[in-house]
Amino acid sequence: MIGTILTIVKTLILLGVLVVIHEGGHFIAAKLCKIKVNEFSIGFGKLLCSKQTKETKYSLRLIPLGGFVNMEGEDEHSDEEGSFSNANFLKKLLIVSAGPIVNIVFGLLIYFILVLINYNFQTALSATFDFFGAFIESIKMLFTGAVTAEDLSGPVGIGVIVSQAVNISQFVYLLSVISLSLGLTNLIPIPPLDGGKLLIYIIELIKRKPLKEETSLRIQMLGFVFIIGLSIFVMFNDISRVFFK
Repeated sequence: MIGTILTIVKTLILLGVLVVIHEGGHFIAAKLCKIKVNEFSIGFGKLLCSKQTKETKYSLRLIPLGGFVNMEGEDEHSDEEGSFSNANFLKKLLIVSAGPIVNIVFGLLIYFILVLINYNFQTALSATFDFFGAFIESIKMLFTGAVTAEDLSGPVGIGVIVSQAVNISQFVYLLSVISLSLGLTNLIPIPPLDGGKLLIYIIELIKRKPLKEETSLRIQMLGFVFIIGLSIFVMFNDISRVFFK
């Protein structure tokens, strides 16, 4: 019982750190680009507590499996000052890509530090490049079919892996692996992932005009249904592996 509670706590800490890093990347980039952020939330669902500042509400919500940065004009057109919908392409590119990029940099940095603790700088740098290259290859394999959806893991699978981490070094290694994985998969061009949003902005840049709002919403909805379906499949796949193998 104590072991199960400890695993849940460690998993929530791991996911919480990664969510803060990811959403923090979006938030800081938005602030740097002078885009108004209405809400910065860690978690989804029921509101547990919040603090309202002059411009932004900072929230903590019940389900700690994600978070969001709600920007003015992100979901619908707004002509208010600091509106995301009126931002130029480069600002949108920076804001949307900041979350995944911060995850990637964070994952590589802590992996580099882990290796550096036991080896020299050269060795650590080379190992980090190899580590990153292996992830790029795994993403390629996902698209070629060499890696299937059955090989993916969600929160349940992550919890099982976390339960096997017996010391700080192994936990930090998992943090680097999952952070890098989160960053790279978020760049896949499928809405509502960050990569999907970037794809829409690139299409708008090529067309030199924004997509119709209803077209954009339809694309986002189709992508959302796909992601939800994949998430449910991965969850049941994790459960079957853990309890019925």
